[in-house]
Amino acid sequence: MHKNIFKYYPANDRSNLIAILQQIQEEYGYLPEEALQDVAIFLCMPLSGVYGVATFYNQFRLTPLGKNVIRVCRGTACHVKNSANILTALETELNILAGGTTRDKLFTLETVACIGACSIAPVISINEEYYGRITVKEIPKIIKKYKTEAKKETANLESASV
Repeated sequence: MHKNIFKYYPANDRSNLIAILQQIQEEYGYLPEEALQDVAIFLCMPLSGVYGVATFYNQFRLTPLGKNVIRVCRGTACHVKNSANILTALETELNILAGGTTRDKLFTLETVACIGACSIAPVISINEEYYGRITVKEIPKIIKKYKTEAKKETANLESASV
């Protein structure tokens, strides 16, 4: 599938590496290892060089995002209102560090410089839903809500396939 991207670029032209990686990530949501190997072959460069670029720029992901992407604002207003504690509580609740994805691929936890909702600091977003003036005590309940929704979806899929 990703090999179709190559038809838009001349072979062996390493100046197109970032553009190719961006298109592959747009297609898959991350950069699969097989695709990186194909890029290295197409551009006639070592795989380590492709990995070097993919890991240098924080826009690129080597693993898929979870179903629910949690973004913790670390901007000034949120920082002053202890967003570090919110981040720590989420890391503890999900048993992952910022930048990670849970084993069940249900959650990815990220930090952002600013969500743009300073008036309701501290704030997090989960997918497109915002939680403002959030407290550490609210974290387990919020996470449970998304876990419950995922279980319902799984149950509905299983009953539909029977």
